[in-house]
Amino acid sequence: MKVLVVGAGNLGTTLTNLLLEHRRLLGIGEIVVRKVRAAPAFEAPDLDRLASRGARVVHAVTEAAVEALLKSVDYVFDCRKEGAALRDRERYLALPNLRGASAQGSETGFGPPFVGGINPDAVRDARLVQIASCNTHATATLLAALGGPGLHNLEEADLVCVRRSEDLGSRERLVGASVVARHRDTEHGTHHAADAARVFATVGLHPVLASSDVTTPSQLMHAVRFHLRLRGAVDAVALLGQHPHLATTAKFDSNRVFELGRRYGFQGRLYAHAVVVINDLHRRGASVRGWAFVPQEGNTLLSTLEAFLLQTQPARAGEAVRELTAALVVREL
Repeated sequence: MKVLVVGAGNLGTTLTNLLLEHRRLLGIGEIVVRKVRAAPAFEAPDLDRLASRGARVVHAVTEAAVEALLKSVDYVFDCRKEGAALRDRERYLALPNLRGASAQGSETGFGPPFVGGINPDAVRDARLVQIASCNTHATATLLAALGGPGLHNLEEADLVCVRRSEDLGSRERLVGASVVARHRDTEHGTHHAADAARVFATVGLHPVLASSDVTTPSQLMHAVRFHLRLRGAVDAVALLGQHPHLATTAKFDSNRVFELGRRYGFQGRLYAHAVVVINDLHRRGASVRGWAFVPQEGNTLLSTLEAFLLQTQPARAGEAVRELTAALVVREL
């Protein structure tokens, strides 16, 4: 199978390295990377390294060249900035050769929103899939772990997302102080709970969720403070510790958790959907409060690989996803 990664920035390069590392397990032959904009000289080593590992890097800029490239591949991983994938949605659907495509994060409407392990049936055999945001991965997986199958034990959830303001490799959006977000959604507060609700809705679940958001002057990790009211008491430590998509830590400092990702994670990333501070859970009756750190990008990239398998090779997706999860998720930090 021949695949195309569109965009060679932070997400695209890490995804390409994952595809190269696991190409046999994923059933991939050729990997093409399209650099969308002209690359400055300082980006050349990054692209050269991808090429040396086996990817073919192209700089298709004309419409004719882009169209020819799209007609030559079986699958597209669109890793461009907000809105770009949505603009090409109809183009992707019109390509008879294309078995599927995925878009990252904020591309609501591109396809069903997906979080690995939460709603695989919603994307199985789908041509287009939206990979939900990193915070949506964290919140949805925490709810599923504690709420039980079908969220039968979840009465209500309230979430506070504490966001870093910028990626470690960038400096464009750094804030100088804490900035709160408006509660624009009348039912859910901020978009984080609304996005998680959309993911659960694809499998017929409609939990009561609300969220708030504050952005802090950090370039490391997001965090989420969760408060779940359950219908019955649970062993929260066991449920969170046993979930295959969650990691646990006894550390209270995101600097230390982030550093362990650099030390032990593939390409310096953490791929768990969230890293729960397991020794700081506050339990009172059937209520559970706690904190988790969010490995932004890493958690969405694992779901990107799962979506690809469910879209193109559903019969073998389950076994391959379990192997990928075991290989990439560092369970204790």
